[in-house]
Amino acid sequence: MTIVKMTNLTKKFGKFTALNYVNLDVNEGEVYGFIGPNGAGKSTTIRLLLGMIKATEGEAKIFGLDAWSDAVDIHKRIAYVPGDVNLWPNLTGGEVIDLFMKLRGTGNKSRREEMIEKFKLDPSKKCRTYSKGNRQKVALVAAFASDADLFILDEPTSGLDPLMERVFQECVMDAKDDGKSILLSSHILSEVEKLCDRVGIIREGKIIETGTLNNLRHLTRTNLLVETKIPIHGLSEFIGVYAMEEKNQSLSLQVDAEYLDSVIRHISQFGIVRLESAPPTLEELFMRHYEGAGGAL
Repeated sequence: MTIVKMTNLTKKFGKFTALNYVNLDVNEGEVYGFIGPNGAGKSTTIRLLLGMIKATEGEAKIFGLDAWSDAVDIHKRIAYVPGDVNLWPNLTGGEVIDLFMKLRGTGNKSRREEMIEKFKLDPSKKCRTYSKGNRQKVALVAAFASDADLFILDEPTSGLDPLMERVFQECVMDAKDDGKSILLSSHILSEVEKLCDRVGIIREGKIIETGTLNNLRHLTRTNLLVETKIPIHGLSEFIGVYAMEEKNQSLSLQVDAEYLDSVIRHISQFGIVRLESAPPTLEELFMRHYEGAGGAL
């Protein structure tokens, strides 16, 4: 079942086109990673989904409802965490969490306490005393304590330490196991790699690639470190081989996935003593998309 569906979604600010015919869908029980550099259109897309701005063309639907005209009904079933949380300075963290839960109409006290304990949040402090990381915790506790069907998370771990990032990841996987859907916009590519079933890469307002991580592996290279009985020669003539570098008795190189078989066959002639293969990371995939594309990370 499709929870979020964008069809030819376009947003123009004057002559500037922030989103250009974006098509994207998030299914029930799926974690969808949404990545791209600053200014690519991620935040504009999320603002359109939240009904904060209206599309110039196309449509965005959540639960089959229009994101703009049915925003009130949609918001009853979603939880949103921005990358920079602003809170009421004179309220305590606990009071803010309670306010959000009342606005949603949910009051699961045990779930609230469980999330506060998980994120190691002191709810008795005034929000004005909180660090950025603690402000994020307040929003995350309020989100995961709710019974939302869709979580829209825009750089949600900004300011969190690595331990809290792991807690966040556990909460996302628990929500997924409960059949919830998650749209995760993140620049922490290892986070996207760990959590997401599918990934969409946006650049200059256009989705330039989408699919499962396995589907996207063809866009990047595998890192090899090989040591042989006799020196390897002839590799420089192979298509799909890059960044060859001798390291002591070893040779490191990168190989396009489609040429990996022929390269390994060639190397094996020289008597392989040691072979290490590192799978491509999403970061490498991401960087290759922007090589020479003028999109600063």
